[in-house]
Amino acid sequence: MNNKEVLKNIKRFWKKFWFIVWKDESLRGWILSIIFLFVLIKFIFFPTLSFITGTSLPLAIVESCSMYHSGNLFSDFDSWWQKHDTKYEPFVIEKLEFQNYKFKNGFNKGDILFVIGIKPEKIKLGDVIIFNANKQNPLIHRVISIKTDSNGKKIFSTIGDNNNGQLSIEKNINEDQLIGKAIFKLAPYAGWGKLIFFESFRPESEKGFCKEN
Repeated sequence: MNNKEVLKNIKRFWKKFWFIVWKDESLRGWILSIIFLFVLIKFIFFPTLSFITGTSLPLAIVESCSMYHSGNLFSDFDSWWQKHDTKYEPFVIEKLEFQNYKFKNGFNKGDILFVIGIKPEKIKLGDVIIFNANKQNPLIHRVISIKTDSNGKKIFSTIGDNNNGQLSIEKNINEDQLIGKAIFKLAPYAGWGKLIFFESFRPESEKGFCKEN
């Protein structure tokens, strides 16, 4: 078989494949389209995005209300701060400082965040980081304290904007636990397309839409 015949066969194959995946309205075409999109997203899109961003979790779905602010997109920061300022006093974080933090109005359950890998020494107070906490899913909380241990390694401490206090698992976060840093909210509420399937398995206190504590 010469090169022309090989190219002709390849062209014929892709033409048929393209028709089945995008134009065939039969059940077979629908099933093959789903399989193709799954393979494309899981084995090409996400690995490529992970390589570019430098993290294993470039897109993170917010699964809890721990960073929620009343009003969400229309949150009143002044009102929120009046209710939560006392929990930041031990960390000497004041209102004017907090106002300059990214995500100063928090984010909501179901939001999708864009995440990048980051060196520990580049993390600053107020950054929102994603880290492993020996739970089923990573935590997404705000950095409120940064220390350096005797080996020169960074130790982070975080808290959820909507939590009344710190969890024990977030008081001493080492560098190895870091997954990345949240940069911006990519798609508000879009993660509910996935979360809705797991809502019935959640504890009663974690079900449904968010409320401010």
